[in-house]
Amino acid sequence: MYAMRIDAAILLASGIFIAAATLNAEQEAAGKTAWNGVYTEAQAKRGETAYAQFCAKCHGPDLVGADVAPPLAGVEFQSGWNDLTVGDLFERLRITMPADKPGTVSRQDNADLVAFLLAKNGFPAGDAELPTQTEIMKTIKILTQKP
Repeated sequence: MYAMRIDAAILLASGIFIAAATLNAEQEAAGKTAWNGVYTEAQAKRGETAYAQFCAKCHGPDLVGADVAPPLAGVEFQSGWNDLTVGDLFERLRITMPADKPGTVSRQDNADLVAFLLAKNGFPAGDAELPTQTEIMKTIKILTQKP
């Protein structure tokens, strides 16, 4: 009987610990923004190469846009993406770009492209690469003003 109580107490304590850890991770992710250094410099550099290959022909080598292709850096870009998530940007690229062959760029190249766009828009690099999982990127807000 005593052993069953100890087992139940251990099980209860384990459940409480797991719930607290999960809640802490969710709260941490919920407060994450592009200002938290969510990509690396190396990833942004790879994104620059991918940009030249997949994007520059429409958006221009300097990201200012042309004709119907909008700018990908500066006030217009930032205001259009303010309060959305890095995941929203990733999905837009993944599903709709390049315009002549939508959906043909790999998830890794798209993550690298997002890193490049964040870098070009003044968001700092960090120690970890931007992941390729949309669900994780959806937890990172793009804010034009540093919180």
